[in-house]
Amino acid sequence: MKSILSKKVFISFVMMLVFTFMFTSCAKDEKTSGDKADSKPKVTVTTSFLNDMVNVLAKDMVDVQMIIPAGSDPHLYVAKPEDHKKIQDCDLLLYHGLHFEGKMVEALESKGIAVSKNFPQDKIGRMQENGEEITDPHFWFDIDLYKDATKVAAESLIELLPDKKGEIMSNLESYLGELDKVKEEAMGKIAQIPKENRYLVTPHDAFNYFSRMFDIEVVAPQGVSTDSEVANKDLSKTADFIVEHKIKSIFAESTTDPARMEKLKESCKEKGFDVKVVSGEGKELFSDSLAPSGQDGDTFITMFRHNVELIYENLR
Repeated sequence: MKSILSKKVFISFVMMLVFTFMFTSCAKDEKTSGDKADSKPKVTVTTSFLNDMVNVLAKDMVDVQMIIPAGSDPHLYVAKPEDHKKIQDCDLLLYHGLHFEGKMVEALESKGIAVSKNFPQDKIGRMQENGEEITDPHFWFDIDLYKDATKVAAESLIELLPDKKGEIMSNLESYLGELDKVKEEAMGKIAQIPKENRYLVTPHDAFNYFSRMFDIEVVAPQGVSTDSEVANKDLSKTADFIVEHKIKSIFAESTTDPARMEKLKESCKEKGFDVKVVSGEGKELFSDSLAPSGQDGDTFITMFRHNVELIYENLR
């Protein structure tokens, strides 16, 4: 009798083990299948501008990872080991082009898509710096070029997610309409600034596309890249221009040292002219980056409106 009971206990124990194994395997298979179904393509972007662009077009269809943090200066940014991993492990890599990401160009060109690739050559800004002709990468201040860049991003996302083409195209059309509205608003605001006051003085040459689109002259002591030094003669030359044209306000940028503009103010004061430096939290121009997430200016549209309003309020 005891032997029969022991045998029954043993069989029950084995059955319990088999059932436990089968249940665990099924649960694991379900989890793996679910993870696979829930996984999204990885899109790596270089800047906050492109991060916003992809979020507008693809919303939650992709996982976006950004290389250069919002608020950082892309001209000076040096890629970290984890950035190289983001480049290698993604399904789609988008970057500005026009040498904006100067220290990462080789890695980006080997795998990525430049959103500026379709720009007409006669629309790309060029200027002289240190005796050489260079390309101006700050195309986002020309809203028409920014729209072209957005179309390239949309095409790339559709290639990645062909079954989402309808949604992406709908988001694109809606966004292009919003950009047209922002452009119209900006033109109306800048046109209200008297022509004799329409001078935009900034730390580095980031607003030449803006100058061309909105008919406002831009002056900066530093060249296109913030990587170059600002010579005292350049500061003095800019100060002479401010004094000559009686420019009442000059602007700091969110990604450059505001002390540079204070130094320019002192140079003007030595020449007998007092100029206001527009700076401080919420009162800086965005040039090479959007604001960090959650702050005013953390999308392209809010950034553009912020800049235009700041210029209008201080130059009109």
